[in-house]
Amino acid sequence: MKATVKDEKLQGKINNKDKQKILDKCEIVSWLDKNQTAEKKEFEHQKKELENVCSPIIIKLYQSSGGMPGGIPGGFLDGGVSPPGDASSRPTIVEV
Repeated sequence: MKATVKDEKLQGKINNKDKQKILDKCEIVSWLDKNQTAEKKEFEHQKKELENVCSPIIIKLYQSSGGMPGGIPGGFLDGGVSPPGDASSRPTIVEV
């Protein structure tokens, strides 16, 4: 997610407020480093928190650009987000 929002090809397509929301939520990475012995339920909660912040922003990005053939630059699409019109009802984030 960090690499995606910092990608030069997306500059101007994600507003600064949304970009900052994503970067702030990526603090989960440091939580993961500090809590490697946490329960599976705790990891799932952190993942869900990240998805709740990032998914609406990525959906808005898709909608504003009319979809992005081949995925979002920086490989975000390969990281688990389904393109608009795909069988899944909502994008998901595979890894932090």
